[in-house]
Amino acid sequence: MDVLWFIPTHGEGRYLGTSIGGRAITPEYLQQLAGAIDHLGFAGALLPTGRSCEDAWITAASLIAVTQRMKFLVAIRPGISSPGIAARMAATFDRMSGGRLLVNVVTGGDPVELAGDGLHLSHGDRYQLTDEFLSVWREVMKGAVADFKGQYLDIKGGKLMFPPVQSPYPPLYFGGSSAAAKRVAAKHVDLYLTWGEPPAQVAEKIAEVRQLAAEQGRTIRFGIRLHIIVRETTSEAWDAASDLIKYLDDNTIAAAQAALDRSDSEGQRRMMQLHNGSRDALEISPNLWAGVGLVRGGAGTALVGDADTVAARMQEYADLGIDTFIFSGYPHLEEAYRVAELLFPKLPIAQTPSAIAPSRYLSPIGEIMANDRIPTAAS
Repeated sequence: MDVLWFIPTHGEGRYLGTSIGGRAITPEYLQQLAGAIDHLGFAGALLPTGRSCEDAWITAASLIAVTQRMKFLVAIRPGISSPGIAARMAATFDRMSGGRLLVNVVTGGDPVELAGDGLHLSHGDRYQLTDEFLSVWREVMKGAVADFKGQYLDIKGGKLMFPPVQSPYPPLYFGGSSAAAKRVAAKHVDLYLTWGEPPAQVAEKIAEVRQLAAEQGRTIRFGIRLHIIVRETTSEAWDAASDLIKYLDDNTIAAAQAALDRSDSEGQRRMMQLHNGSRDALEISPNLWAGVGLVRGGAGTALVGDADTVAARMQEYADLGIDTFIFSGYPHLEEAYRVAELLFPKLPIAQTPSAIAPSRYLSPIGEIMANDRIPTAAS
């Protein structure tokens, strides 16, 4: 089981939909957060993409030197960049980081934002372009010379002079709930990502993508993107969930939903259907809470509970075929520590905080009391 965290380059805070408890996204804070992700044993971190975010590639590159283990899941945008440029960026990053790149293929679902970047294709046409883009990108990354003529791309003699560390190329991650997106995933990517829908809906997606991949003679892995609120008790976790949205009023929710409604993303539509813009029934499946999606686009659900409960819900997804969990929590620095300290000991993951040697000047099990007595669980 791989567990990744999130680097919130679009903003950070303690509460949703308000500036109260907001936190500046500075280079110093990003370094602090990346250092924690690296130290605590997360497999890596996702960096968001879009005009509301700091550039993911530059941000991730700035964090290579302050980390050692974690991988960076960074987006390429078909239609915004060419396959050749994207291949050079990916190969360079992979070399400079010592093979620590994961590539997130983002076709995009907001027509307004895409138009601002000069892309004016329909939903279906964007996925056709993504198919062509990945056909070229994969060949170039494998060291082949690409000659390709499609509906949108005309490539002559495309090649990569300096190969990536990972062979044949850094793993491709991709999410999309439409039929067109699933076909692209089945044909090209290594790991298909879903947002945090109830297990029954996730099971349907996995079965469909797995079958489509089999028809291409391929196998594919699966991951899920969720928020997480884990506490020592389930009641504390639900209190924290309520606290997260305590400053949201009906006008703020309505404005956010109106902005999200312009998306032609099938995944976004499915996220919005989970709560229908109402806070009346936000627990949409046991311990799966849709409150985040009231004002946030993209991933809008969270697992909520004590560590044993959350681990059990994760196992339900794992039993469906999910092997990668990409989590986030507010604020991300403090919640990274909560997840590592409370949840990691319950999970079958490769590296836990106990794998990282503590300083010899500190007790590995907590504060030493004034009388030099080592504390126990009952102290």
